[in-house]
Amino acid sequence: MDQEQITKARLKDLAGKAYDRNCYTYSNFLTPAELGWLADIRSEISFIDYSTFGGGELCERQMVCFGSEEMFGYPCKYPIEIVKAEPLIEKFSDDLSHRDFLGSIMNLGIERNVLGDILVRDNKRAYIYCNSNIGDFICENLTKIRHTNVKCSILSLDEDLSELKPVLEDMSIIVASPRFDAIVAGVAKISRNEAVNLFKTGRVTLNGVACEKNSMSLKPGDIFSVRGYGKFQYIDAGGETRKGRVYVNLARYT
Repeated sequence: MDQEQITKARLKDLAGKAYDRNCYTYSNFLTPAELGWLADIRSEISFIDYSTFGGGELCERQMVCFGSEEMFGYPCKYPIEIVKAEPLIEKFSDDLSHRDFLGSIMNLGIERNVLGDILVRDNKRAYIYCNSNIGDFICENLTKIRHTNVKCSILSLDEDLSELKPVLEDMSIIVASPRFDAIVAGVAKISRNEAVNLFKTGRVTLNGVACEKNSMSLKPGDIFSVRGYGKFQYIDAGGETRKGRVYVNLARYT
């Protein structure tokens, strides 16, 4: 069995257990590609309700909760915690990237699928969404990232997490056409062929699910991500230049 078949089988098993035991079951964090595989088996698990959530607004990696309040009589509570990692002394901190935080956490022996999104702020601190059963372990063992000593604390999903809310920045690009691959090429500043390859390798998501349809047109409000280049919301396509190229209006998540 390949990874897709293994993941689909695991999700079907969780769906069956929730139905048979009349209680919620939860997956680990799924990638956008795996969320697409979940959609593929929707008809096969139609006997159970399910929802997805990553811990915060617009999180790409999400857990699946099988079951619903209508079925079981009580609400589901996703087993997600947020670990805040920040420099012990900020003025002595390196500039830290997403890769730095992820690498240090993985070096603790943690599997990637128990970690959700990692949001980095000001190149100094990160908010790490994770399974609730490993939050304490991360806090106890994540003490240094590169040359920077860090301290960790656990935040509740019920706290005021205004710093984690996405900030949108207006932007406009000029592209050959309003096709999805042309827009990706425009935001990434790469050729159309390079953009098509990003679709083929699963590095482009649309509304939280991996997308391979590079020739499609976007709708106002669609949210797409290009791994390594950022997350964007499509606003609309405007007028044309004298050479027939198209203005596209977007909002970039910062």
